[in-house]
Amino acid sequence: MTRPQVTAVMLAYGAEPYLVNAARAVLASTDVDIELVVVDNGCTGDGIDIVKGFPQVRVVRPEQNTGYSGGCRIGAAEATGDWLAFVNSDAIVAPDALAKTVAVAAEPGVGAAMASIRLADTPELINTSGNPLHFTGLSWAGGNGEPATAHAVRSKVPSLSGCCFVISRQRWQELDGFAAEYFAYHEDTELSLRLWQRGLRLEYVPDAVVRHHYEFSRNDLKLYLVERNRLVTLLTAYQTRTLVVLAPMLLLTEAAMLAAALAGGWTRQKTRGWGWLWRNRSWVGARRRQLQAERTVPDGVIAELMTARVAPSNVDSPPGMGVFNAVAAGYWALARPLLQRR
Repeated sequence: MTRPQVTAVMLAYGAEPYLVNAARAVLASTDVDIELVVVDNGCTGDGIDIVKGFPQVRVVRPEQNTGYSGGCRIGAAEATGDWLAFVNSDAIVAPDALAKTVAVAAEPGVGAAMASIRLADTPELINTSGNPLHFTGLSWAGGNGEPATAHAVRSKVPSLSGCCFVISRQRWQELDGFAAEYFAYHEDTELSLRLWQRGLRLEYVPDAVVRHHYEFSRNDLKLYLVERNRLVTLLTAYQTRTLVVLAPMLLLTEAAMLAAALAGGWTRQKTRGWGWLWRNRSWVGARRRQLQAERTVPDGVIAELMTARVAPSNVDSPPGMGVFNAVAAGYWALARPLLQRR
C-alpha cells in the first residue's frame, strides 16, 4: 500500500527552545512519507539555523510576523503532501502519532482529526483531548490536567486543538484554511465550526500521543486577540436565527467579560477588540456571507456538541463564575430546543 504523503507545518517565533526536538520528532514519524515546512515568523534562537540543515525540511520566511493563522496559510501553500499536519514548535510527536491521526482523518465523514495532547513533563496527564465549545463562543483546553486513562476512548470533539491536528490538503484548500485576519487564537475554533457546518465530524485519536511543552500566558496581545476573535467567530459563523435566540445571553456575556477586564486590568484590550470589529465591519460582513453560503448543516445540529458550563482547569475562574454558569445553564435549557427545532 502507498504510504500517506504528509506535509507537516510548524511555526517558529521568538527563542523556540524546543524547535529542534519538535522538528526531529516530526521527521522521525513512521508509516508516512513526511516533509516539514517551517515558517520563520521571527525566530531569534539558533534552532532555525539547525533545522535548515535537516533533510526534508524547507524554511520559509515571510516579510513580517504573520501570526499563527497567517503562518499556517503560508506553510500550507508550500505543501506537496496529500495531508497537512499542523504541529506546534513546542510539541513532540510520538513516532506513530501522525500516521494514526491521518488514518482517522481519512475515514468517510471525518473532516479532521487531532492527536492526544499530553503535558510534556507529565505525559500521563492530558493537556487537551479536544476543546469544549461554550454556546457563547468561549473555548478552552479540554481535560487539562486529567489522567490520560480517562480520555482513552476515541470520540467526537466540538473543536480541534491547533497544537496537533491533521486535515486533507484538498479540504484545507476548499475552505481556504484559516483567515489570516485572526492572527492567533480561535482560528481552530472557527475551522472546527466550518467543518461541522459541512456535515463533517472531528475526531480525537487517543493513541496518537503528542507531548506538549504547554505554558499558558495571559499577555496583553493574547487577551485582546482571544476576546476579539471570539466575537469574530460568533458574528460570522453563527446563523442569524442563532444570534437572535442567544442575543440576551451574548449581551450578558459581554457585560461579564467587561467586568472581568475591569477587575483584571485589561479593559483597554477588551474595548480595543470592539474598535477592530467596527473598523473592519466590511470584512466581517463579507466573511459572514462566505461562511453562511458554504454551510450545509444548521446550528441546531451543532448545538448538541456545545456546553453551557465554563470550566477551564488551566486558568483561575473569576469571581461570579458559579452564578454565570447557573444563568447560562438555565438559558441554554430554553434556547437549545429552539435552535434544534426545524
